[in-house]
Amino acid sequence: MKNTRYEGSFDTRASEWIGDMTVWTREHAADNSERLERLRRNLRRAREQELTPRQRQLLELYYDQGMNIPQIAGELGVNRSTVSRTLRRARDRLYRCLRYAL
Repeated sequence: MKNTRYEGSFDTRASEWIGDMTVWTREHAADNSERLERLRRNLRRAREQELTPRQRQLLELYYDQGMNIPQIAGELGVNRSTVSRTLRRARDRLYRCLRYAL
């Protein structure tokens, strides 16, 4: 015997419920724009004050100008591993500076 109890209408009701929950969550979610702005401000300050000039240069090329690691290495005449390690150290240093900033 085939169970037709939930056939058809269940999928429609489930999608309506998910849509309703999405709207409710969006309307009742906390506004975090102030926290994001504070993080951006602290990130700019940390990039200027906490990083070495080489780390700042590589972060600018990688994130701000959208270059990839081989392109940066070719332009600066260094190994790809040097670029990768320097970016990693810069991210780690920024993380240590900013993890309590929120």
